[in-house]
Amino acid sequence: LDDIDHQLHQLQTNGKLFLTEAFNVIMEEILHKGTDLKEKVCEWKDPDQLRALLDLDLREHGESHEQLLQRVRDVARYSVKTCHPRFFNQLFAGVDYHALTGRLLTETLNTSQYTYEVAPVFVLMEEEVLRQLRSLVGWSEGDGIFCPGGSVSNMYAMNIARYWAFPQVKTQGLWATPRMAIFTSQQSHYSMKKAATFLGIGTDNVFIVQVDESGSMIPEDLEAKIVQAKSKDAVPFFVNATAGTTVQGAFDPLNHIADISERNGMWMHIDAAWGGSVLFSKKHKHLVAGIERANSVTWNPHKMLLAGLQCSVILFRDTTNLLMHCHSANATYLFQQDKFYDTSLDTGDKSIQCGRKVDCLKLWLMWKAIGTHGLSERVDKTFALARYLVEEMEKRENFKLVCKGHFVNVCFWFIPPSLKGKENSPDYQERLSKVAPVIKERMMKRGTMMVGYQPMDGRVNFFRMVVLSPQLTTKDMDFFLDEIEKLGKDL
Repeated sequence: LDDIDHQLHQLQTNGKLFLTEAFNVIMEEILHKGTDLKEKVCEWKDPDQLRALLDLDLREHGESHEQLLQRVRDVARYSVKTCHPRFFNQLFAGVDYHALTGRLLTETLNTSQYTYEVAPVFVLMEEEVLRQLRSLVGWSEGDGIFCPGGSVSNMYAMNIARYWAFPQVKTQGLWATPRMAIFTSQQSHYSMKKAATFLGIGTDNVFIVQVDESGSMIPEDLEAKIVQAKSKDAVPFFVNATAGTTVQGAFDPLNHIADISERNGMWMHIDAAWGGSVLFSKKHKHLVAGIERANSVTWNPHKMLLAGLQCSVILFRDTTNLLMHCHSANATYLFQQDKFYDTSLDTGDKSIQCGRKVDCLKLWLMWKAIGTHGLSERVDKTFALARYLVEEMEKRENFKLVCKGHFVNVCFWFIPPSLKGKENSPDYQERLSKVAPVIKERMMKRGTMMVGYQPMDGRVNFFRMVVLSPQLTTKDMDFFLDEIEKLGKDL
């Protein structure tokens, strides 16, 4: 036993030294170099090359201190630097150092957010953050919970709505329910179909509502789809409106959809995972006019607010404890009712998970650091940069906007000189569709920046530029346009 104790003590000592030195590598290779414009966004390697470089095999015996530090350096070196100012590829980017401190503190404390006894600070903190977010939506009361991402938040909304409409489903299952109908737009997030699959409702019962040119749901088609569902003996119970679609950044007409939902006795959910943060901005919160009429709202502060992955909430207007009633299983080894403190603080039974990661601290610490005013400024700056980018893009003949949006998604085609004036050629669309993938490959291999592309609704591949990092300036917007031209001029 003495030998084992000595070995364990040595492991602890070595571990602390390793953590200190590894943290220095993280600071230098990721947070210093990863935010430096002179450094690459990524150092691209093909999969076989990367496997060989990383030496991923797990072996019988451990490695030396120096070998492990090299592993840390290799992971940092070959990973995509999402904190880089020219990472435009996803709906998250950049780094907020206060939020990052919250993430590090969360990992170090390593607790689960289910009872007050093991997470007293975070139970109270989550309660306050959720209260503030609900207040921004326009609700003085309500409920909510942090979830592992927007897809799960949307699934929670659908599950609670089904329990609200058919409470017998909890005990009797789908046998006790009629055929149910869900309504969502053709540009809504794919998590709506995944939720319908996961919950046993079925994708055939997800009725897709048409959108206009900007990507916003057409209310008249929603009404038509409700009639169609009823004609198939399906019961309309859930409509999903989107505030900030993934590709075009479109906002559905919330008040009109709320009117239709109320007339038909449906639960109205708003997927504001991307666009919810406009609620911080006095200039732009008109985009979500009517959000307070929803029954539930998904919101991802890890997107525009830069709280860091993952930070997603599902908010409810409900004050009858539907979330607890729907999900509770009353596990007596966790949720004893004769505890010495107020057991209403044990919120874990609201969740479909048992162990639940603390996701409130990073948002709380960032909010404490810069305040509501600072978050508002962050949102307003992204809008200003997106407008600047569009104005500059319209001055260049090789760029064509897919449509003029109202948000910070800028969707466009790059038209190489070889395709100028060839719009009426029979192979024009096919040739244009090949431009974005080639430019994307070239930028990845050069490491200069990252931006996404996709086809959508009959439109061939186009770029989706997303502006959100607070580190960005107009010079970065100019660089972006120049780099696209440089990478595509010979195509």
